[in-house]
Amino acid sequence: MKKTGRIHSKFHQTVTSTGRISSTDPNLQNIPTRMELGKKLRKVFKASEGCIYIDADYSQIELRVLAHISEDKNMIEAFNNNEDIHLQAASKVFNIPIDKVTKEERTKAKAVNFGIVYGISDFGLAGQLGVPRKKAKEYIEQYLDKYNGIKEFMTNIVEQTKEKGYVETLYNRRRYVPELKSNNYMIRQFGGRIAMNTPIQGTAADIMKIAMINVYNKLKENNLKSKLIIQVHDELLIEADLKEEDQVKQILKTEMENVIKLKIPLIADISKGYNWYEAK
Repeated sequence: MKKTGRIHSKFHQTVTSTGRISSTDPNLQNIPTRMELGKKLRKVFKASEGCIYIDADYSQIELRVLAHISEDKNMIEAFNNNEDIHLQAASKVFNIPIDKVTKEERTKAKAVNFGIVYGISDFGLAGQLGVPRKKAKEYIEQYLDKYNGIKEFMTNIVEQTKEKGYVETLYNRRRYVPELKSNNYMIRQFGGRIAMNTPIQGTAADIMKIAMINVYNKLKENNLKSKLIIQVHDELLIEADLKEEDQVKQILKTEMENVIKLKIPLIADISKGYNWYEAK
């Protein structure tokens, strides 16, 4: 943009079916972060002179929402005791002491944890982990056996959605799921995944949007120069005046962690840097 000399993206609220904000022209939410080369691209985004980037990232928000909605005792216990949820899952699924869990076993448990959130099939998990489909099915069954609150939630939410025709987030935002009444088995399976996933991903999206509003209002209320410049799914980035750094950190932490009262705490991890790469 000529006026500012900076990149400006367009943000949309109604494009994604889960309710997440999306970005286009250019898509600033899609800068790769898994590969080192992609991460380095974030060095291009620099804070203005006299400013610093402050980044706040929700820690495992979707799994925390899942723990709250499903009321699963094991998951709630792990989050309330600040345990590593993937280590706990590996210990329970593979039936080994938590201190004996290997890095590989934790990685597998992590894939199952997030796979459950996204309604992954044994076929999908097998491809992700590079294991036979039978083994992937075994992992999912063992997981649901240990986390029976989640199993119950998954069964009930699909039945309720089929009956009502829609599913809701914790904030009562609806998504209609006609796929559950299809004659096609594959489409019905897809509908089941939507029913399971929407309350989790959709609620996480709602929480983030409310957090953004609350952070913006607090910055304005305190007459701060610092500005909210981008949101990437579970992450908020503020360009903060150096004199306001501590105040901005406190606002981010307080507002993001107190949006909603869940059965487990919401945690926002705060970091900073003079460019986006350093801030992460």
